[in-house]
Parts: sequence; C-alpha cells; structure tokens
Amino acid sequence: MTSEPHSHSPAGTHIRDRRDIMTAPQRRAGLVAAGVLFIGGVLTLRDFLPALVWAAVFAIAVWPLFQRLARRWPRHRRVLLPALFVLGVLLGFVVPVVLVAVPLIADAHAAARWLAQVQQTGVGTPAFLAHLPFGETLVAMWQQQVGQPGQLSLLAGHAAQGSMLRIARVVGAQAIHRSMLLVFMLLTLFFLLRDAEEIMAQLRIGATRAFGPAGENVGRQVIRSVHGTVDGLVLVGLGEGLLIGIAYWVAGVPQAALFGLVTALLAMVPFGAPLCVYIAGAVLLAQGNVIAAIGVVVAGLVVIFVADHSVRPILIGGATRLPFVWVLLGVLGGVETWGLVGLFVGPAIMAALILLWREWIGAQAGPINPWQPQPLP
Repeated sequence: MTSEPHSHSPAGTHIRDRRDIMTAPQRRAGLVAAGVLFIGGVLTLRDFLPALVWAAVFAIAVWPLFQRLARRWPRHRRVLLPALFVLGVLLGFVVPVVLVAVPLIADAHAAARWLAQVQQTGVGTPAFLAHLPFGETLVAMWQQQVGQPGQLSLLAGHAAQGSMLRIARVVGAQAIHRSMLLVFMLLTLFFLLRDAEEIMAQLRIGATRAFGPAGENVGRQVIRSVHGTVDGLVLVGLGEGLLIGIAYWVAGVPQAALFGLVTALLAMVPFGAPLCVYIAGAVLLAQGNVIAAIGVVVAGLVVIFVADHSVRPILIGGATRLPFVWVLLGVLGGVETWGLVGLFVGPAIMAALILLWREWIGAQAGPINPWQPQPLP
C-alpha cells in the first residue's frame, strides 16, 4: 500500500500498488458479501429512501445558487448557509403543502357534516339548472336523484359513521410518519449541502471505478435532468398558479388564494392544473356566475396551454436533451412507479437511458461509442 489508511483522508488518497492481494475466489466471495450487505442496507433504509431521494433532488436543485453564495461567504459554507437553505426549502415547499392540506382536512370534516344533514333534508336544486338546455328535465332528474330526503343516505351513513373514524386514524398515523420523514429529509439535506464537494468527489471516483468514463457522463446527465425538471415543473407550475390565481381573484372564486396555491401544486403534475381550473369553474357555475365561470376556464386553459407547449419543452428538453414526449413519459411513468418523487426520478432515468443509447449507436460522442466504423444506412 502507498500509505496507511486514515478515516478522514479525501476520496482517492489510498491506491493499491499491487494487484495480487486477493485471490480470484476471495474476490468473488467479497463481491457476494458486498452484494448481501448492499441489499441489507437497502432493506434497512427502505422506509427512508423517499426522504433520501427528496433530499438529493433538493440538493441538486439549489446547488448552483448555494455554490455561488459559498464562494462569496466561505466562512459560512458548512453551517449557516446549509441551515438557511434548509429553512428556505421548508418555507418554500413544505409550508405551502401544509397550508393546502389543513383547509382540505377541515373541508373533509365539513363535507361529512353536510352529508349527514342532506340525508335528512335532501339537496336543494341549483338555480342555474333551470337556465340550461333541457332545464326542466335536469331539474326533475336532480329532484328525483338527490333532492329528496334519504337519497344520499348510504353515502352519508358511511361518511358519518365508522369509515370517517377509520380515515381519521389513517390520516393521523400518516401525518406522524410523514412528519418523521420530513425531519429526516431536512436533516439529510443539511449534511448533503455541507459536505457536497466531498460527496461529489466520492461519487465521481466510485462511478468511474465501477463503470468507467460512462459513469461520470451518466451522472452529469442525471444532474442536468433534475435541474431541467425542477425548472420546467416546479417553477413553471408556480408561475401557472400565480397567473391562474389572479384569474380566480378577478372572477370572484371563493378562497381564490387557496385555489391558486392548489393549482400551482397540481400544475407540477402533468394534466393536474386543468382539474383545478374545471373545479373553480364549476363552483362559479353553481353560484350562477356563468360568464365568470367561462372566463376562468378559458383563461386557465390558455395559460396551461402556453406553459405546457412552449415554456416547459424548452426548459426541460433543453436541459435533458430529450424530446418532450420522452420527458412526459418519464414524468408520468415516474409518478406511477415512484410516487410524487417520480416527477424528478422518472425524467432522470429516461435521460440517462437515452444518453447511453445515443452513445451506443454513435449518435453522440462518448466512451461507449462503436469501436469500428459503421456502414452508412
């Protein structure tokens, strides 16, 4: 060995000076043991893996800004700046979700009480039904289906009795579990930012040793994908929520600020924002504001169309170097497979796969290009 091992040495410090330290059977046994330990580690951390992935996503997303501030204030590089960025993530992303969740939970309890009430009284006929085409038929159907007492008895009974109690217990348990994951994610984010340079050096050396130059290329592509997805989904989603929220306020949608915040969150998921716009339009329509309902829906769909077909393809596709259809498939498939964190994991996986494919077929320069000249088609 070139030097004695030291626990605080930088990555790449200690290099073997001979190759015959381990025999072939020992190397195979060592690989098997390492694989078993890896699987054991994954099983041990399986409940915390989403928090780890979220911490990595946030660290990658804020790293350019963090790096600039760290160069300007190097004395605060390891404590104050990471703490401020953790606080920023908490205030910028976690608190808005809580602000949306609390009213929704309150509305769920109010809905249960409303269902219990309409079980006894029935649901009154909305005034706007009479002004629609075939209004008399619609009014008669409404009165027959939900206007009479007892028509909603089955639904109200389930909501007011044991099912609501079970839902409350599940929500409470999930809230405690999510809170623990949130604390773990923020703590992990702090250490990722504090030790980012050392961690990146370790990952670079490990990827190069395991996969050669292709490993570092894939890592860079994954990071670019996360940056592009954050810009294209999160920032564009917040912009959509702001613009559509203004339309809500002008049209007189009840709790326009809350509707706008929910729209911004749903806009980060493909096809999520139109759902909120249609609900806002339905609320205005139920109040008899037909013109305002049409205006909100039209304005919201215009904003969504411009964002989804012009802004997002440029931001995400330019960073990931992927056609937008592959980005969209990565987002949808990622959410289906990995949950909400799949918004970022899915496009990153697709970007890495497309990079490897382009290098493999020789469409892009890279370490796995074909080694022989290929005949032209």
